[in-house]
Amino acid sequence: MVTFLLGLALLIGGGIVYGAFCQRIFQPDGRQTPAMAFNDGVDFVPMGKWKNSLIQLLNIAGTGPILGPIQGILFGPVAFLTIPVGCVLGGAFHDYMSGMISMRNRGAQMPSLIKQYLGKYTYIVYNIFVCLLMLLVGAVFIYTPGDLFVTQILKADSGISNPVLWVVYGVIFIYYVIATLFPIDKIIGKVYPVFGGILLLSAVGVFIGLFLKGYPLDEIWQIGVSGVHPQGLHFIPVFFVTVACGIVSGFHSTQATLIARTMKRESEGRVTFYNMMIAEGLIAMIWAAAAMGVMKLGFANATTSATEVVGIVAKSLLGSVGGLIAIIGVIVLPITSGDTALRSLRLMMADAFHIDQTKKKNRLLLSLAIFAFVAALLVFAKMDAGGFNILWRYFAWANQTIAVFAFAMIAIYMMEHKQPYVMALLPGMFYMFVVSTFILNASIGFRLPWLASYIIGGLLTLAYAGAVLFCGKKQYRK
Repeated sequence: MVTFLLGLALLIGGGIVYGAFCQRIFQPDGRQTPAMAFNDGVDFVPMGKWKNSLIQLLNIAGTGPILGPIQGILFGPVAFLTIPVGCVLGGAFHDYMSGMISMRNRGAQMPSLIKQYLGKYTYIVYNIFVCLLMLLVGAVFIYTPGDLFVTQILKADSGISNPVLWVVYGVIFIYYVIATLFPIDKIIGKVYPVFGGILLLSAVGVFIGLFLKGYPLDEIWQIGVSGVHPQGLHFIPVFFVTVACGIVSGFHSTQATLIARTMKRESEGRVTFYNMMIAEGLIAMIWAAAAMGVMKLGFANATTSATEVVGIVAKSLLGSVGGLIAIIGVIVLPITSGDTALRSLRLMMADAFHIDQTKKKNRLLLSLAIFAFVAALLVFAKMDAGGFNILWRYFAWANQTIAVFAFAMIAIYMMEHKQPYVMALLPGMFYMFVVSTFILNASIGFRLPWLASYIIGGLLTLAYAGAVLFCGKKQYRK
């Protein structure tokens, strides 16, 4: 367990040090926040620091930090080092700066920030990507918790012919509609503390179980990096697309800007944005270790689905009662991301088309249009045998692509304010290389050979860096 414990030390220690550094660079002050200045009782609603933090954690922690690491651990114990380093230097920094920049810009959502710092043409491209991502998140995060509930709790078949499955989907769907329409402090602010308690209890239970059961874990010096994955997948880029939410996730920026509208003080940003991403990294580390343990013991293998591994881990580590709580915690995660994803999409669409969201009728009509698309995606995922896999792959790739835009926006903001913009430029370049090489090679993309994908991806990455520097200098002169 040495590599795993070293990774935990890097995650927690690095989060403390780099989080403080990020806060010092940004310099939060006592100015009035958007929640206090524009309180409308719907989206701009002042809430306490710990409630905001818990909502942010549940917003960003979908199935990604569980299902992603379960698949990513097939690359070996290198995951125990790449997750914390990427989380500290990339993901947590990305979330913190996105939320704080939004607060400095009247609670603007990500599309508005992209338009302000990257221009109207980039804004159009970004809007297409982010709206597609939000719709995919909504569909995926009805599908996965619904299937988990039916198979793990009800012990029933999750096939399309089972009417119980569609009833469960319907209940989640109705909750999403309610959470999307009502003021943020009336639904989300009330139920999230309960959900948060279940989430934390399940994560702590699995962590303790790792040591009590003595799960065997591989060490980095025993396995190495290359040639570990049973299917021979390339570590770069596949690992970083697979383990998105535990390292860097573009989806998180849309949730940070949502919570930027409920913050009472800028000084609370480090706990709410940066530290909650570190907490998500911790969840990813715990489930990665648990997945490796059950595979080493022969309870699961490379062909076992990630959702099946969840049930195996929960029951083998925590028994029937504790395992049930852990499974419920996993089911809660996507539900508490799906609802705010669709809420964010409503706000983005409202900003784009200048639709007043203080009027109930406007919120209802816009929400109905959004949910019609989500329902269509959900039906497609269940009707087609490979439908969900297609949705998940596009979701994972689009998620990381959104992060590339966010890092560019952050870099230009930092250039404008004479801050060390390389903190954003370097992770943005890395993920530009990841998303471009992945889509160039992937079966859902251009299917080019790896060598060609790496060469073209490298050229695109250099072009990305040049464009960011050019836009930053132009913005600075302006």
